[in-house]
Amino acid sequence: MTHSVVAWTERSASSRYVSQFGKGNFMKQLLSLLVISGAVTAALFFLTSLARTGGNSATQAITLKPGSAIQEGSFVSIEYTLTDDTGKVIDSNVGKEPLTYLHGSGQIVPGLEKELTGLKVGDQKKIVVKPEDGYRADPNAFQEIPKDKLPPEAQKVGTMLATKGPQGETIAMRVHEVKEKTIVVDFNNPLAGKTLNFDVKVTDIKAAEAK
Repeated sequence: MTHSVVAWTERSASSRYVSQFGKGNFMKQLLSLLVISGAVTAALFFLTSLARTGGNSATQAITLKPGSAIQEGSFVSIEYTLTDDTGKVIDSNVGKEPLTYLHGSGQIVPGLEKELTGLKVGDQKKIVVKPEDGYRADPNAFQEIPKDKLPPEAQKVGTMLATKGPQGETIAMRVHEVKEKTIVVDFNNPLAGKTLNFDVKVTDIKAAEAK
């Protein structure tokens, strides 16, 4: 998988969407629901994050040159393995395409971004990110959906779902509770409230210069 769970948003797009439009209006905006695997969920959060970053900024031509160390404005490529506190691998791109992001733009987990500052190409580092510097749980990011909106196979706690918002954005959610007539879904990131353990290697650094 090219995209990963290291990408970060202060609040997920879906939970912000519910807060902005209200729970009643949210249901009217749902276009379709798809059952997705847990592995795909990470990519959905990542794509949502990058789609919003700099979306309203003016286009400016830039050139890239090799950078000496990671600093704000660097285009950084990393190889990583993410594990939980038991040592179970949650995600890894080792042997795959590196994850590339713009340092200082909030595209990755804040705690991870902070610890990468100053590293050079070839550097490796083990980084522990606490929930307060990673994915915080939002107690308001829950929504009840009528059961007839979901296929029977999706009506199980833990099932991952995705839908499209009115602007075409991907909204991911997880079945939290199954009631008699409704399904409670959780829009928090699947890693919300968890400690994240990263083993990271910097594979490339590019510095941007405006033409």
